[in-house]
Amino acid sequence: MRKVANFCDFFIVCTGTSDRHVKAIADGIDDGLYLQGIKTRRASGRKDSRWVILDLGNVVAHIFDRDAREFYGLDYLWQEAKAVPWPK
Repeated sequence: MRKVANFCDFFIVCTGTSDRHVKAIADGIDDGLYLQGIKTRRASGRKDSRWVILDLGNVVAHIFDRDAREFYGLDYLWQEAKAVPWPK
């Protein structure tokens, strides 16, 4: 991301299947990082859980439900950034 945006090195973009799933993914990221001694700087969207954003400093995690991911189109908006493959 650093070559196309000056505010972070990586975006994580993922999709949950429901609002509960989106919230659970965000909570799982927070919990896992807490165990590593890392705190989320800011979080937004947990109330509705259609799109939760976690600011982790050099990494920003976007957790969407399917409709929100399609509507906001971050994949298209930031298409110039290099994709980093992630194992399934």
